[in-house]
Amino acid sequence: MNRLAMTSLATALLACCAFAASAQDLLIHNATVHTATARGTLQHADVRVHDGRISAVGIGLAAGDARVVEANGAPLTPTLFGGITDIGLEEVSGEKSTVDESVALGDGAKHMTVRPEFDVTLAYNPDSVLIPVARIEGIGWTLLGADSTQGGSIIGGQGGIVRLDGSSDPIGPRVLFVDLGSSAAGLTGDSRAAQWMLLDQLIDEVHGRIGPNSPMALLTPAGRATLAKYIGGGGRVVVGVNRAADIRQLLRWSKRHDVRIAIAGGAEAWRVAPGLAAAHVPVFVDPLSDLPADFDQIGATMENAARLHAAGVAVAFAQFGDASHNARKIRQIAGNAVANGLPWEDGLAGLTRVPAETFGVAGDVGSIAPGKRADLVLWSGDPLEVSTVARQVWLDGNAIPMRSRQTELRDRYMHPNDGLPRAYPDIAR
Repeated sequence: MNRLAMTSLATALLACCAFAASAQDLLIHNATVHTATARGTLQHADVRVHDGRISAVGIGLAAGDARVVEANGAPLTPTLFGGITDIGLEEVSGEKSTVDESVALGDGAKHMTVRPEFDVTLAYNPDSVLIPVARIEGIGWTLLGADSTQGGSIIGGQGGIVRLDGSSDPIGPRVLFVDLGSSAAGLTGDSRAAQWMLLDQLIDEVHGRIGPNSPMALLTPAGRATLAKYIGGGGRVVVGVNRAADIRQLLRWSKRHDVRIAIAGGAEAWRVAPGLAAAHVPVFVDPLSDLPADFDQIGATMENAARLHAAGVAVAFAQFGDASHNARKIRQIAGNAVANGLPWEDGLAGLTRVPAETFGVAGDVGSIAPGKRADLVLWSGDPLEVSTVARQVWLDGNAIPMRSRQTELRDRYMHPNDGLPRAYPDIAR
């Protein structure tokens, strides 16, 4: 092994050791604690951590034997939700062998194959280089999404919440992904109406009204068993949809079959906000979607989040682009929602409490309260400002190394020009 490789290995081992060695009781002193709970923001407050969980939140807490971190009034938040991403499912988006977000099975146009039993979390790689990149920006957890538009049907499959702590197993229940509207019409004979026809047929198959041996059956036995878990008030179904007319049909369909939905996208959701509020449907919006990019988004506006919130809709955030490699930008989109009328506390809630409650993991993450995991971020300033950076991130009370592949490349190429190529490390000098 050459000296450069030995140095890189030693650096990686030291980082891992630092992560593990920091597993101890902790007191974060004199912080501006944004709890993301009914307690709101606490000034000059302390957070005490014991055995990886928050044991107390208040003013003037005794440290005891805990290690004390002085915050000097800086903002402290829960770790943030990274949105609906492929972090750990994708390394290089242009290299198909590193992408595991979708499935396309069956025999083409002859017979559509619908596989709700497909579960992307089985391909999750906790060693992905994308994880530290997101983590040092304050992202502590994300929802792995199953993409139907790259597969063979409007049902993409299942995903789940993963914490970016290096563990391989998701937390919380699985989530089913469905795409509707013009972007998915190519999967249903170029017809939106056919989407509802097929969804109703799938319900009929689950209830046995279409037998598994019927030549028109779309589901496997495993698919029927999986889909049954999401009908009758079962698991959460995330539906990618934008047009107001399609959202109205979705509300009718979900009520008829008692399906617990959340909307991803919802560019025109503000137009049907009262119905969404009455049905308790959370909406994951991208406030930067403010132009009529297609005919499903003619009513797009940067005030979408504010208008939904004013109507009583639970609002959270997600990106619909290169969300995996640029998860850090989710803070920017939340900040844009706040700049366009959403209250600040609700902007933070859309990155913390609301997604945690939506996906059944609020007992672990999404707020700062006794009993929750000590997944925390100390910021240099307002976390919804793009100029702010994460000073330190803790997962289960463990201080993570604030380094990633990107910071290492930055440092490698920042050497002064002293006759050697800029990429040369110190060991070569």
